Amino acid sequence: MIQLFNVSKAYQKDSAALSEITLKVPKRDFVYLTGASGAGKSTLLKLLFGAEKPSRGQILINGQNITRMLSRIPALRRRMGIVFQDFKLLNRRTIFENVAFPLEIQGKKRYEIGKKVYQALQQVGLEHKLQRFPLELSGGEQQRVAIARALVVDPLVLIADEPTGNLDPEVALEIMDLFKVANARGSTVVLATHDREMIRRIPRRVITLEGGRLIDDQTP
Repeated sequence: MIQLFNVSKAYQKDSAALSEITLKVPKRDFVYLTGASGAGKSTLLKLLFGAEKPSRGQILINGQNITRMLSRIPALRRRMGIVFQDFKLLNRRTIFENVAFPLEIQGKKRYEIGKKVYQALQQVGLEHKLQRFPLELSGGEQQRVAIARALVVDPLVLIADEPTGNLDPEVALEIMDLFKVANARGSTVVLATHDREMIRRIPRRVITLEGGRLIDDQTP
């Protein structure tokens, strides 16, 4: 599903954010991406969903070389779910409208949008709050909305950047359960985290970065 070949990324000429990363994530795998702050986790995720272009190397997602198809990345991104630590919800739109947004971009019909949004909100336990606004919800609920927005497109790949970083441990575990369910339903999950306790409690393959380099790749 995801393949990187000798991928490097430099924002400045003498400073590499990533150096010679080669790895493979099979379809329906669940992978933690970990490492200290500044290790290159967020940069790697940005390369995967096309927000940044590698300085060198090749990236294939679902057999497509995204380093050679920048004009078609929006189409590829429509089959990706992306979850951020700070939610990135639209505060002036209702929960329903936030989750519906990626489907509207895809040009889906109104009845299909309504059905899929309700199902996605059911998955995260928030179907009863679809007419609320983001700032009326708790942090954990806002993250659930962000996950529903990612799941509503039936993603081939689900990418999450520190999705539990601002949440209490109990709420974080509930959020992790949603990623486990998405993975069980067929999404390939790549989740960046520095939470070693979370990794211990929910063991999965762990890819470790340090100083922009891949230094460890372990499967429990």
